[in-house]
Amino acid sequence: MLKTPAIFSYRKYWASRFGVAPYLPMSLAEMDALGWDSCDIVLVTGDAYVDHPSFGMAVIGRVLEAQGFRVGIIAQPDWSSADDFQRMGRPNLFFGVTGGNMDSMVNRYTSDRKVRSNDAYTPDGEGGKRPDRSVLVYSQRCREAYKEVPLIIGGIEASLRRIAHFDYWSEKVRRSVLMDAKADLLVFGNAERQIIEIAHRLAKGENIAEMNNIRGTACLLKARPEAFVEIDYSELPESNHDPHLIAVKEGAQVLQFTPRKLAAVDRAKTCIRLPSYDEVKSDKALYAHASRILHLETNPGNARAIVQRHGQREIWINPPPIPLTSKELDAVFELPFTRQPHPEYQGKNIPAYEMIRFSINIMRGCFGGCTFCSITEHEGRIIQSRSDASIIQEIETIRDTVPGFTGVISDLGGPTANMYRLACKDETIESSCRKLSCVYPDICSNLNTDHDPLINLYRRARELPGIKKILIASGLRYDLAVESPKYVEELVSHHVGGYLKIAPEHTETGPLEKMMKPGMGAYYQFKEMFERFSKEAKKEQYLIPYFIAAHPGTTVENMIDLAIWLKQNDFRADQVQNFLPSPMATASAMYYSEKNPLRKITSSSENVFVAKGHKQRSLHKAFLRYHDPNNWPLLREALKNVGRRDLIGNGKKHLIPSFQPAGTGNKHQGSISVEGSRKKPASRKGKTFKTQHSGEIPQGRKKKIKRREGRH
Repeated sequence: MLKTPAIFSYRKYWASRFGVAPYLPMSLAEMDALGWDSCDIVLVTGDAYVDHPSFGMAVIGRVLEAQGFRVGIIAQPDWSSADDFQRMGRPNLFFGVTGGNMDSMVNRYTSDRKVRSNDAYTPDGEGGKRPDRSVLVYSQRCREAYKEVPLIIGGIEASLRRIAHFDYWSEKVRRSVLMDAKADLLVFGNAERQIIEIAHRLAKGENIAEMNNIRGTACLLKARPEAFVEIDYSELPESNHDPHLIAVKEGAQVLQFTPRKLAAVDRAKTCIRLPSYDEVKSDKALYAHASRILHLETNPGNARAIVQRHGQREIWINPPPIPLTSKELDAVFELPFTRQPHPEYQGKNIPAYEMIRFSINIMRGCFGGCTFCSITEHEGRIIQSRSDASIIQEIETIRDTVPGFTGVISDLGGPTANMYRLACKDETIESSCRKLSCVYPDICSNLNTDHDPLINLYRRARELPGIKKILIASGLRYDLAVESPKYVEELVSHHVGGYLKIAPEHTETGPLEKMMKPGMGAYYQFKEMFERFSKEAKKEQYLIPYFIAAHPGTTVENMIDLAIWLKQNDFRADQVQNFLPSPMATASAMYYSEKNPLRKITSSSENVFVAKGHKQRSLHKAFLRYHDPNNWPLLREALKNVGRRDLIGNGKKHLIPSFQPAGTGNKHQGSISVEGSRKKPASRKGKTFKTQHSGEIPQGRKKKIKRREGRH
């Protein structure tokens, strides 16, 4: 891996003499109590301020404080004017703006674009405490408050909008958020390394306009740096030199490289030109092609800079940041967090905090590459793991200092439960790899899948005095887990609280290929282990699988087969979710372009069926709740349209009954056309249903489980 200065190797800023703040201040009164006359940095966030390492603004604030800077926080400001953005005074170095731990649009709206009534990151769960597109609104108000102060945007909302991107809520391609926010720099991914370098360079008097060479950042330029060789997107090996694509660039000044010549160019001084904002806005194939190139340039070991023209300006995106070492990650998590909400919220409940209050993050990153997920795009696919000693120390800190602790750690995990210390067997191979996933279509032979370090961590943790139970609540990658039966046995015997949530996402090959998820073979293999080890441990435990409706590549027939599987296995999902196209995700590019960017994009390449519009998406969602009488009229019509009347009837082999209970079925009005499905003859036989419920969830347990279920 590339070398870079350790994040705590910088000489501390002079203001370190003020020491550590009990909480980062949120008011002038708190600043006065600390002896500050001003803040060096002010962080603006859409979340309530919880001084906990699971809250991004707390991590960045404490990291900057450890560098000697005075950091203030403006949490969930009143955005109707600039007044609230002036409450901490003028920051000496910069404003840092984030929408919060969640994208503000995902936070504010459901996948059906309905406004959510609550907000888990707000005191008492109150909704409406942040604006739509929070990064843009907060940035505008910061500029109004102190126009000359450098402005840096970051967090997941900015990170996933760093290039021209499809915006699901407006159904159009929007410009890079840098353009609309009028920010000086955008920080993407985990931000510690970048934000520390920026702060120290600004403190030394450097102009922020000259900071165009920091990894993990994007900026606006009038022209690309002269030292860089530019390669046009149509000249990459990933392109098929499709005439449709090249015609778009006709007359442009580009260097003509063959793949062999490209390999000889110094990657560190090479930039890839994406199709411009105007081009991807008007050509869906080019949008998909740009998405493919972007995702192929995400490995810190070999990624090149990316440039994309927006009108008269260039969006310059540096390669991703170098992942933190275990020593660096330990140091971040061992900063003096109080692990509690700011005293301003005294007596108020912050749901997101209650969820993670007694949980511990043991790692970052994910190499799964699921196309619908934003973890890899944001945190990267290189796993960054903490040391056992640091994790054990944090458990002891929770036990000894956090009010209300009862001896139960609610989670030892991260983006994925069981990728702790998993990595490529060879650093050279890892640095040169350009695969989008280490586990799809199969687990890479170069991947170390040894779960022993995680097993040993679990054992050490549960042996600590005062610890009654260690639960694992993070998403489990079960195709990796089955590679270590010993791990599955350890997990099932000691760390499952009655039921375990896993996410096959679908049962059919077509949708699973578009998701880059394993087939059901791995699910059945894990299920067999889970049930066997539960029986050996004499524990009554159940698997709860989750599924996504309306994912790109999913036809009505796919949803019918999934509904049949659910009924065969006696699953009745209480809460279900339609696919939500988040910015920059590969599946979002599929949704918008109806092309498959997992393969080379040409004018004649694979078309992907996408369920769009409220009626189509409601139908897909209804199949996941085939047991709900309100969905039966919609499902009956769809089954008739695709020639599956054999699934309508009053027997056990039928999916839905032919009768309709009084007072039900009124919420779905109007007819629906069923697209993306092949018409089948009505005489086709249906599958025979099993009468038992496969040992999954006895009827007596379902009510309890339904009350506790939530989307993973």
